[in-house]
Amino acid sequence: MSLSSYRSEFPVTETLTYLNHAGIAPTSVRVRDAVGGWFDRYVARGILDEEGWEETAEACRARYARLIGAAPDEIAFVRNTSNGLALVAEGLTWKPGDRVAVATELEYPSNVYVWQHLRNRGVAVDTIAARGGTVTPQAIADVLQPGTRLVAVSSAQYATGAVTDLEAIGTLCRDRDILYCVDGIQTVGALDIDVKQVGAHFLAADSHKWLLGMPGIGALYISGDVVDQVRPVLVGWRSTTDAWNFDRAHFELQPDARKFEEGSQPYALIAGFHAALGLLEEVGVPSIGQHIRQLIEHLARELTAIGAEVSPATDKRHHILTFTHPQSDGARLLEYLGERDFVISRRRGRLRVSPHFYNTTAEVDHFIAAVQEYLNIM
Repeated sequence: MSLSSYRSEFPVTETLTYLNHAGIAPTSVRVRDAVGGWFDRYVARGILDEEGWEETAEACRARYARLIGAAPDEIAFVRNTSNGLALVAEGLTWKPGDRVAVATELEYPSNVYVWQHLRNRGVAVDTIAARGGTVTPQAIADVLQPGTRLVAVSSAQYATGAVTDLEAIGTLCRDRDILYCVDGIQTVGALDIDVKQVGAHFLAADSHKWLLGMPGIGALYISGDVVDQVRPVLVGWRSTTDAWNFDRAHFELQPDARKFEEGSQPYALIAGFHAALGLLEEVGVPSIGQHIRQLIEHLARELTAIGAEVSPATDKRHHILTFTHPQSDGARLLEYLGERDFVISRRRGRLRVSPHFYNTTAEVDHFIAAVQEYLNIM
């Protein structure tokens, strides 16, 4: 199937030119139907479909694991990316003198605050220098110290769109026996990732951006090699090995990532997540990434031709583009475009454009024409 044939899956295309998937993405008809269908059955049958809820949850877990190159037992459902990162930060056993390296001036706050919160436990946070709007292996190497226990990076930077060389950083961490935590929300679903190949120990992402799901549900990957090093901050009946036996108290934690799921699951959200992952699996992430990059490169050429300054650099630019124009005020241009039914965002003074696979070259051309129209009336 051609990618354009999926446009009917996204009713947003009927009223908006939606180019803000690095923010919050609109979801699809099949996700809506999956969530609505779950509620319809719940209203009609109550607990009688509980076994089916669990089957869908396990199928969703397996589908997400395939997407990122993990095993199902290395995946825990979480509320959002912040939740996943916090489970890692708070679950590791820290000692005074331990250090974490993170680009505090560049990263989205979720991937900063969870580490800064450890300071009262004697953990130091070292700032990785931001060079060219991204985190480089050399910048990380420059801040590593004997006490560095963990390196935290994003797979792509939310404000610049620059994609991180995760594999090179993974090699750096492996060679120094350092834990490696990735905030994956800005690439998972848009670009291929294999957590084993890049050497990540942890990866957190939720579904409301490139995964085309909805807010409130995501997943945390914890490598089976290090899962024993992470203590669940919260535990409950589902965290244990005999979870469905309610007639006895037998406290033995699950040996894998499931120990981080303490209670009843958000089954409706998981049904939607499963449907969203099914759509991405059907289309194919390699095809998705290729299409998005073609749109981004077309956008970069056309914006440059009308005098805009675009970033990130070509080698770091895969799915997100940011720009400014010397003739325009970013906030006013954002407002102008919004009034004409374009949905983009503004981050750190730059306009950010982030299309997905159902967007078209015609939509990009329509966007460029609107920017040019604005410049002509300034």
